[in-house]
Amino acid sequence: MSPTEAMPTDLKQAALDYHALPKPGKIATEITKPTRTQRDLALAYTPGVAEPVRAIHKDIEAAYRYTAKGNLVAVITNGTAVLGLGDVGALAGKPVMEGKVVLFKAFGGIDAFDIEVDTHDPDEFIETVARIAGGFGGINLEDIAAPHCFRIERELRERLDIPVFHDDQHGTAVIICAGLINALRIAGKRLEDARIVCLGAGAAGLASMHLLTTLGAKRENILMIDRQGVIRSDDHRANEYQREFAADTDRHTLADACVDADVFVGVSGPDLLTADVLSTMADNPIVFALANPDPEIDPALAHRTRDDVIMATGRTDYPNQINNVLGFPYIFRGALDVHARTINDAMLTAAVHALAALAHEPVPDSVLQAYEVDTLSFGREYFIPKPFDPRLIDVVPAAISQAAIDSGVARTDQAVRP
Repeated sequence: MSPTEAMPTDLKQAALDYHALPKPGKIATEITKPTRTQRDLALAYTPGVAEPVRAIHKDIEAAYRYTAKGNLVAVITNGTAVLGLGDVGALAGKPVMEGKVVLFKAFGGIDAFDIEVDTHDPDEFIETVARIAGGFGGINLEDIAAPHCFRIERELRERLDIPVFHDDQHGTAVIICAGLINALRIAGKRLEDARIVCLGAGAAGLASMHLLTTLGAKRENILMIDRQGVIRSDDHRANEYQREFAADTDRHTLADACVDADVFVGVSGPDLLTADVLSTMADNPIVFALANPDPEIDPALAHRTRDDVIMATGRTDYPNQINNVLGFPYIFRGALDVHARTINDAMLTAAVHALAALAHEPVPDSVLQAYEVDTLSFGREYFIPKPFDPRLIDVVPAAISQAAIDSGVARTDQAVRP
């Protein structure tokens, strides 16, 4: 079921009205310098604009000082994997890209442009992005189908000296990993010992499992499952990216994989984890059922089946929402603040640990008011920060910036925010 099919009729019309009125779309541009006098115009354009042109021609790093490059991200798609709607085409993906621009600005104070590239050819897409990238401080790839998304990101990262970040992969991975670190602590288990089942072998699943291994999970403890079952080393149908997690195992099905498993991560589809399968998992099972709008198992059913289950979903109406807005605005904010050349694993792990640690701190009153609750404290019902937590903009970017400096990918050794 797609997100729109699950939406009430009145909300569908409200969504259309929201995007159409009082003027079409969700974004616009603003002018940041005065334009009231002839002198202002002489500085903004000819002849004054020639001076920063000369400065940048002499030293391209001067673009960070004289243009908006350092606080500007391109949000780019080809429309091949838009939300749960599939390959709707580049232009139909524009409302989602505009929405991502809104989130960059609202949560990270980052300016962004959406760019829709009308091609299914990964080479054409890579070449297009590479040729326009110079004017931006970072590239956010969005809603690009696997497996092309892996190659596109890899080649652009090799060619460009600014961060290239596929949020469907790494943004999702950061939030999942932050939540899992805390959920394992609640369960009294260690990441390096945990047996993990991942249902969904696309962008989000592969990136999440990779980041978990970076954090200490053992690859031999991970079973990854796609539509045909467990991806095994004796099964050659998997693509080159999935084969990284091909397992030596005699388990074939999801039911086989979940027996005595500590963790289930679902980035797949609705109602695929049954109560019977959940009942075979280890004590204090951790279930991240992240399919939207309908998770792999209904939380009410999960709690009826196991009173010791530790649960997260991708929805706003249940506790412990795994929401990418906790990640990408702050990851880019931290990267842009030090003019980073890339976003590497050190920066992603810094984001994971910063988010996980924040959930242990006392929750501000403003967050309680925003979610209309009297109290929130670390535990089974709260182990990942809420998106409207005002501390995120200070805590996560600072961790990212420091990791960029420490790992040698920052152009400056001191974070400077526009």
